[in-house]
Amino acid sequence: MSGIPVDVPFVQHLGLVVRRMENGESEVFFDVRPEHMNSFAVAHGGATMTLLDVAMATAARSQTPELGVVTIEMKTSFMQAGRGALLAKGRVLHRTARMAFVEGTVYDATGRACSHATGTFKFVPRQPPAGAQTAQPVIYTD
Repeated sequence: MSGIPVDVPFVQHLGLVVRRMENGESEVFFDVRPEHMNSFAVAHGGATMTLLDVAMATAARSQTPELGVVTIEMKTSFMQAGRGALLAKGRVLHRTARMAFVEGTVYDATGRACSHATGTFKFVPRQPPAGAQTAQPVIYTD
């Protein structure tokens, strides 16, 4: 079980595990496997950015789990290579009724900070409005 309260196939494919999601904070574990590495045999930046995105999104959702969130903007800084298992910690910095401003940091197996991100997330309903008929899930962002 990934600990993620919604079905996200890509996150499950990567094997990310939410260890904590409460009070505007989260911790997400990533056991980096060979298929997640770049040509230098360290965690690929795209995989690391996904880890940060999930950590920040779960921190935002922790305060209103009945709502979904979509990433509006994300800025990532890579400080050093991510070696071994990684742990991302997310934290809500500010929240409004419709938006969350969040930061996240990825730590390597020795506890060193590897990358940091800030992001803006918009809260969206997880269910379609009453009376809406849809064959596939729709993201309501209005």
